[in-house]
Amino acid sequence: MTTVVKADRIVAAEVLVTSPGRNYVTLKITTAEGLTGWGDATLNGRELAVAAYLRDHVCPLLIGRDPARIEDTWQYLYRGVYWRRGPVTMTSVGAVDLALWDIKGKSAGQPVYQLLGGAVRDRILSYTHATGWDVPALLDSIDAARERGFQAIRAQSGVPGLDTVYGVSRAGAAYEPAGRGTAPTEEVWDTDAYLRHAPVALAAAREHVGPEVALLHDAHHRLNPNQAARLGKALEPLDLFWLEDVTPAENQEVLRHVRRHTTVPLAIGEVFTTIWEFQQLITEQLIDFVRAAVTHAGGISHLRRIAALAEVWQIRLGPHGPSDVSPVALAASVHVGLATPNFAIQEYMGYPDPAHEVFQSFPGLAGLLGARILSELGEAGPLPGSRFFQPVWSQFRRPDGMDRPILHDFRRQFIIQYFFYFIVGQRRLQPLQFQFARKK
Repeated sequence: MTTVVKADRIVAAEVLVTSPGRNYVTLKITTAEGLTGWGDATLNGRELAVAAYLRDHVCPLLIGRDPARIEDTWQYLYRGVYWRRGPVTMTSVGAVDLALWDIKGKSAGQPVYQLLGGAVRDRILSYTHATGWDVPALLDSIDAARERGFQAIRAQSGVPGLDTVYGVSRAGAAYEPAGRGTAPTEEVWDTDAYLRHAPVALAAAREHVGPEVALLHDAHHRLNPNQAARLGKALEPLDLFWLEDVTPAENQEVLRHVRRHTTVPLAIGEVFTTIWEFQQLITEQLIDFVRAAVTHAGGISHLRRIAALAEVWQIRLGPHGPSDVSPVALAASVHVGLATPNFAIQEYMGYPDPAHEVFQSFPGLAGLLGARILSELGEAGPLPGSRFFQPVWSQFRRPDGMDRPILHDFRRQFIIQYFFYFIVGQRRLQPLQFQFARKK
């Protein structure tokens, strides 16, 4: 006699948009057995595009599907449309993937990293950001990060002669990758001034912390190949953990020139969304670290494929983890890190206090997050005039005001106890004073 086990089915998929300090888009999937999975669908500056894509094109396709068939659903959503790839599509697919892995973990009563083959490490190295308008302020910021327990720190400073520098505040405020407004701001940039100052500031940081602290630096896509090679060469004596986004990487062949002239480790890829965008960078060993974000790169399933290809070529994974992806995505990235042999480091910026009230994490829950998301939350989502944008970086504006015709894309030993100590259990959701915009 053959016994047929009836599979669970997806009965609801809801897109939730909210702005607790900044904008987040969250996907909530519910099954017939009452399990709920959460996925992050936040795409900075294009939040509503992803929300509409999910609501109008993806959610209707999920109803009735078996939530356990994660890979099958991934392939269905990716291959089922003529217009593939792109950040909006891949963020939408990634949100579904995260939510389904969350459901699978809750169904099995196990954290997701166990379902990915189990942990290959006991802790995860993470880095945070230190910024200062001048060198003394930068060193103070580095000291503050070390007091919090971080042994890997990204160091960024202001540039003499410039009034503004992306991510660095004259007032000493924490790094924030985007500002609220109706449109991006335009910044004036001086590459020569940056190339003169960056090695000086980073040399001071290295002398200040000694050889044991890992230092990282981000050039934010601002340099052409010669400038990138020049900066890399100048920074070699400082033993950086990595130099990130030295040049826009859409023209990937230019990185051959950078590679020929410097041995500083290169990290690229936070704006890439598929394995095909990484293929040349990985197979030609043009980079040392893959910077893909778990939600923008199609979720856990696809990020694991990217990591597997990178492992063959001795390239490591250092996922993007800014405040403009929600704690849902960061938790997912930590699970990937725990189970991935060539994982190296996790970016951790932190979140504004209201976001911690919305996305509450508890070490006692199974599933993807070890977390709960409050379903009754109050500042409804990003409205016209309240969206977050990264600035139009200064590659577009030289000091004389001319548009610059260069390709550009916008864009401790430390245990993250907040996210990955799990035991089995579930807790009832409770309302808070914030409220998601409800689906009409």
